[in-house]
Amino acid sequence: MNDTDRLAARPQRRLWLYLLPLALFAVVAGFLAYGLTRDARVLPSALIDRPAPEFALPPIPGRDTHGFARTDLGGEPQLVNVWASWCVPCRAEHPLLTRLAREEGVIVDGINYKDQTEDARAFLTKLGDPFRYIGQDRDGRVAIEWGVYGVPETFVIDREGRIRYRHVGPLTPRDVEDRILPLLRELGLGAS
Repeated sequence: MNDTDRLAARPQRRLWLYLLPLALFAVVAGFLAYGLTRDARVLPSALIDRPAPEFALPPIPGRDTHGFARTDLGGEPQLVNVWASWCVPCRAEHPLLTRLAREEGVIVDGINYKDQTEDARAFLTKLGDPFRYIGQDRDGRVAIEWGVYGVPETFVIDREGRIRYRHVGPLTPRDVEDRILPLLRELGLGAS
């Protein structure tokens, strides 16, 4: 290679040095743009269509003596709601859970997440208690097994005790009418 060829090759190398960061930026921006188009409430769960994890939680003292365990799942389609008294969105969705239990005949069980006993009882006394069973998950261990990111989260459980749907965040009337109730009916709500 002569001197003229070497001089001609230098601008091409410099061009690649400028284009490479731009190309990397475009790839990263593309991934970020794709992520912004996704619904944040629809988070993937490895538990969908699998049996709920094994667990056994103690009751909220003063509410009942049953608690909540894996053996309580199945037989009927139902909801499992992960909630806490300190959670503002949990308060917002609570009337919907109450309506589902009282008016639609939906079995609603609860996992009380990292809560103080007195606060959980006061929450239920003030807002109503739509839950059949509640287990107190004081250290959050069971919520981790269920893959919970935060409260509230609601799971639809089928007759065999498998998790069929996961809703992250507070339920809204639209969520209930468009997704939760149709799925529960498809799974046989009220068919027994």
